Amino acid sequence: MSTELVSMVLLTGLLGVAVVSDLLHHRIPNILVLLGLALGLIGQMYSGGLSGLGDSLLGILICFALFLPMYAFGGMAAGDVKLMAMVGSFLPVHYALWAAMFSLIAGGVCGVLIVLVRGQLRQTFGRYWLILRAQAYLAPTSDEVAGKPFPYSIAILIGTLNSIYWQLNVSGFGG
Repeated sequence: MSTELVSMVLLTGLLGVAVVSDLLHHRIPNILVLLGLALGLIGQMYSGGLSGLGDSLLGILICFALFLPMYAFGGMAAGDVKLMAMVGSFLPVHYALWAAMFSLIAGGVCGVLIVLVRGQLRQTFGRYWLILRAQAYLAPTSDEVAGKPFPYSIAILIGTLNSIYWQLNVSGFGG
């Protein structure tokens, strides 16, 4: 079994554990993220030497930087940002970027689906319309689904799986 395939299986397994923890406890354990960061860094360094280590560090930085603003504005928890950084440690830089982008798209789709399933589309769009008109943030009310926590690790898993799919099927292992 190739190093890259082992790395992708490890990453997928770690994300699966994170999703279960997020669903059950609304937390992603720091020890899981630290273990993943270490395994990602080691794996990239093993397969690519210092260049692989640089790729891993840059992947961490890119994923962290793309998700940090969402945390800063209260749109996501710190565990989600750290989990995305962990993902970046496993992937070549351009696939780390794609994993982050696909995860953001998956999160948006999941959010819209939750709003639709809960029958709050009109209420949610009404609040966003008011935000645009007032040019100020208006927090969701306590009965709005937009104000409830969402296990974003699911979106990160979906986005990462999309990136892995493209890595394996479009350009082969190692990009």
